Amino acid sequence: MVAARLTPAELRLFLAMPTYDQRHCLDVYQTLYAAGHHDPLLLRAALIHDCGKVSDTGHPMHLGWYMAATLLKRLPGLYLALVRTGGPLTPIRTYAEHAWRGARMAAAAGSPPVMVLTMRHYHDPAPDGYAALLKWADEQH
Repeated sequence: MVAARLTPAELRLFLAMPTYDQRHCLDVYQTLYAAGHHDPLLLRAALIHDCGKVSDTGHPMHLGWYMAATLLKRLPGLYLALVRTGGPLTPIRTYAEHAWRGARMAAAAGSPPVMVLTMRHYHDPAPDGYAALLKWADEQH
């Protein structure tokens, strides 16, 4: 199903994600589809929306870093300080920046502008359009 919906370059982005991120993206896709959102560009964005969590060197984010980032986000001052410093906590920065990183990766893969904008803005405080739908579906999982 994924290979039939994504372009070859987008499929490479999907396959570079660890299994748990692929599963999450499939869940987000299914949530949108079940809610009656069948636009192929929105659904393609859902399938690769977390590709920015893969580092610039092609390493996926370890599950332990997800837990650390989730806990740290409850302490916004510390979280933002760690995001700014990078260093040994570069996965925290990757996590924090994954929306714009994923949008950049999708653009480089030749994805249409509507997909790139959806991926870029779905973590905004008040997204609109497809980004709002993606945010809603993402928050269900």
